[in-house]
Amino acid sequence: MDILIRKTTINDLAAVYGLVEELAIYENAPQELTASLTDYERDFTDGIFESQVALHDGKIIGTIIYYMTYSTWKGRMLYLEDFVITATYRQKGVGILLFKAFLQTAKEKGARLTKWQVLDWNEPAIKFYEKHGATLEKEWWNGKIFL
Repeated sequence: MDILIRKTTINDLAAVYGLVEELAIYENAPQELTASLTDYERDFTDGIFESQVALHDGKIIGTIIYYMTYSTWKGRMLYLEDFVITATYRQKGVGILLFKAFLQTAKEKGARLTKWQVLDWNEPAIKFYEKHGATLEKEWWNGKIFL
């Protein structure tokens, strides 16, 4: 299968947003997606997040969404916010292409580590990350406040 990985453009954001909607449904939390496509367009334009897309026959079939953050212990860190492949293209090698693109981007940006979250019940994702050498931390709890 011929897959192209490239940086996302503003014109790709509707498809990227659709993939995030698909992810929210997969994670049994569609009601949690409250950001709008307008929010995506504004925040992408403002450089709040970056993204890359995977294309097959000109159609966007996957995306990674990430942003630079900072670890006071390690330094620059690239955070992987979302990583989604549309259901019909999973288990076909698209994920590894996107993940490698994410890791390459982290290196290019001078990041010393990458971080992300994975749900404890998402066995396919956990196995994917472990297969590719990830350390999955289980001792840290997430904190958040909605404003």
